[in-house]
Amino acid sequence: MLEDPSKDTVRKDQNFRELGLISNDYVTKEAVIESLQEHPKRMQRPIVVNDGNASIARTREKVDELAG
Repeated sequence: MLEDPSKDTVRKDQNFRELGLISNDYVTKEAVIESLQEHPKRMQRPIVVNDGNASIARTREKVDELAG
């Protein structure tokens, strides 16, 4: 359902680094799920679902593009 790679759902900002998390540890779907369960604020938002497809709509332009 999600068009973007699973690893892209994990927000990798300053807080990510402060938590001591490493990007390469979150490349599998299972690792991403585990990470987001432990640190739910790390999830990229918004995720837009349109016609059964989900995409990370991180920028306003992406939201507009997905809205059609």
